[in-house]
Amino acid sequence: MKIISQQRIKSLGISPKKCVEWIGESFAMKAQAQLPAKISVHPADTDFFTSMPCLLPNPADTGVNFHRQYFGVKEVHRIEGAVPSLGSDLMLYDAKSGELLALMDSDWITTMRTGAVAAVSAKALRKADAETYAFVGLGNTARASLLCILEAEPEKHFKVKLLRYKKQAELFIQRFKAYSNVEFEIMDNIDDMAKSADVLISCITSATGQLVSDEALLPGITVIPVHMRGFQNCDTTFDRVLGDDTDHVKGFKYFSQFKAYNEIGEVLAGNDPGRTSDQQRIIDYNYGLALHDVTFAAKIFEMLESDASIQSVEMIKESEKFWI
Repeated sequence: MKIISQQRIKSLGISPKKCVEWIGESFAMKAQAQLPAKISVHPADTDFFTSMPCLLPNPADTGVNFHRQYFGVKEVHRIEGAVPSLGSDLMLYDAKSGELLALMDSDWITTMRTGAVAAVSAKALRKADAETYAFVGLGNTARASLLCILEAEPEKHFKVKLLRYKKQAELFIQRFKAYSNVEFEIMDNIDDMAKSADVLISCITSATGQLVSDEALLPGITVIPVHMRGFQNCDTTFDRVLGDDTDHVKGFKYFSQFKAYNEIGEVLAGNDPGRTSDQQRIIDYNYGLALHDVTFAAKIFEMLESDASIQSVEMIKESEKFWI
């Protein structure tokens, strides 16, 4: 079993554009994958452990050139007072033999696959002349999202509005100083920012109530609340609601009232037109799928499988039936 750290994953230099490609590949496998809904337990208050399993399909049945069939389970945890408070690990198995292939730090995987999904969804659902993206919450998820947006479409120029919070907007702009296809504006009022946006991406991790008034969400906007919070007012008023997996969103309070609901994967596959009018208001809930995590983990494992410098632990198993 290989032990793969975040530092080793980052050293591979996997580009945001490559992450976007992997998201396309993983969504294309979704119908053939086994993807149970995630399960959470709560030790105390807002603390949680969430288990996210996925069995990828046999590579012979897909266009993805994997060496074997993979099963993986990611464990995400949030513990108040821990540093960092949020973390995740992933166990990757050979699905045919049951061998545990790797234990991986999956913080980088989680962040980059989340950003790539936001980028892919925004491109698929935005109106035809969209150029202005607005961001609420300017942490690593927002950075990953914009990295994927900019590198997936280097020929397109983007106007990006940022909601001011402490000094995060200024630090965010500094991070992207090397990119020539983006210009920034910092704003102080979220409703004013929403009114000027073609795509609104929210990466805040907590919200108590409605973030943006319905009147500020104008015809043609695409809203992507990465962490699900603060936009429930859209659930019953928007023209279309998309989700990354029905089993994961069918428990939402207003699911039965979603208009023209479908999964974003159906849009990406060309089975659903997605946006049919530049006047539609669309919201897309990407709850976060182990499908993407395990796809990323399998890609990374195969990049490192023959690397003798990776720390390994021998798992000594009984080779015959045994009795206690």
